[in-house]
Amino acid sequence: MTTPVTIIGAGLGGLTLARVLHVYGIPAAVYEADPAPDTRRQGGLLDLHPQSGQAALEAAGLIEEFRKLILPGREAYRVMDQAGSVLLDLPDDGSGERPEAPRGELRQMLLDSLPAGTVRWGRKATAVRALGEGRHQVDFADDTTVVADLLIGADGAWSRVRPLLSEAAPEYFGVCSVETFLFDAGTRHPASAEAVGAGSLFALAPGRGLLAHREGSGTLHTYAQLKKPQDWFADFDATDATALTVRVAKEFDGWAPELTALITDSDTPPALRPIFTLPAGHRWDRIPGVTLLGDAAHLRAPNGEGANLAMQDGAELGRALAARPGDAEAALAAHEQAMFARAATVEADDDGFYTIMIDDHAPHRLLALMTGAEQDA
Repeated sequence: MTTPVTIIGAGLGGLTLARVLHVYGIPAAVYEADPAPDTRRQGGLLDLHPQSGQAALEAAGLIEEFRKLILPGREAYRVMDQAGSVLLDLPDDGSGERPEAPRGELRQMLLDSLPAGTVRWGRKATAVRALGEGRHQVDFADDTTVVADLLIGADGAWSRVRPLLSEAAPEYFGVCSVETFLFDAGTRHPASAEAVGAGSLFALAPGRGLLAHREGSGTLHTYAQLKKPQDWFADFDATDATALTVRVAKEFDGWAPELTALITDSDTPPALRPIFTLPAGHRWDRIPGVTLLGDAAHLRAPNGEGANLAMQDGAELGRALAARPGDAEAALAAHEQAMFARAATVEADDDGFYTIMIDDHAPHRLLALMTGAEQDA
C-alpha cells in the first residue's frame, strides 16, 4: 500500500497534523501501535499555552471544542515541605491564560475530528527504510508494510523514524517518576485531597518530590519524582506493584501521612517512568521525503512545553504543506527550520524548573522562582 502523507504515531502532535491537513483537504493516514484509543491512560492535565497549543487548535478549527474540556480553577499552585507545611499557596487568578484540560479528552477530541479510518490502530512500526527518490517503507509488527511518499515521525521518544535522519538517541536524565492515582479522593482520601488543594501541589525536598494534580471527578494524579541513577530501577521488577510501592514509599519515609498516602494508597498499580532527553540543539540535515515532530524531534525533560510544542509542530507542518502544493520538500525544509528555532528558544528560556524542584536546595529555589525572588536577587 502507498499513502501520500503517512504519520507514525497518534499522539497530540501527529493528530494535530492530521487534523490541519484535513482542514485543508489533504488526506493522511496515521499509524498507531496501540490497538485502540483507550488502551493506555493518556496522562493527566495539560495546560495549553496561547502561542503554541492554543494556536495549534485555532489552526485545527477546534478551539471552541477545546474550551468545553477546560477544568476551571486548576491553575492554582501550592508548595509544601515534607512535613506538610504550606510554604506557598497561589489561587487560580482566573486569567485562563494557560487553561488545564484532561490530556485524554483532548486527544479524543482530535480523534473525533478526523474522518473515519484515518487512524490505523494496532500498527506498531518495527523498521523503516529508504527506497530512494524520497519514498520510504515502514514495516509493522503485524507483518504488513506501507510505502510512504511523505513520512512524518510523530512517534515519540523512541521513534522508529528518527534513525533515518539522525544518530541521536535518548539519554537518561537522572530522574525517574512513579505515577499513581487516587480516585474519589474527597470521600475516600480526604486528608490527601485537602493537601493537594484545588490545582497542583509540589511537595519537595532535596532529591525527591511529589507532584500532584486534582483532575476531574475527584481524582488525584501524582508523580513521585526521584533523583536516582539508572541502576536504581534496573535491578528489580518494576512491574511488581507491591515491590515498587514499597521501594518508592521508603524514599519518602517520615513525610506527612497525607502526602505518603498519595503513593501507598494508589488505586492503580504504580507506573515507573524514567525520564530521557535528546541532546540539546538536536537537528539534522534535510533528507527528502521524511521529517519529525514533537518528542521524536526535540525530547526534553518535562517543562510544560512538550505537548504544546508537538501540537504547534503538527499545525505548522500542516499549514506549510497546504501552502506549498506540489512542493513537499520546500514545506519540510520550512517546517524544520521553524521547528529547530522554536525548540532552541524553549531550551534557551528553560529555567531548569524540573531540576530545581528537587535539587539540593529544594524547595527553596522553586519558591524563589515562583515568587520572582530569584529574578530580583
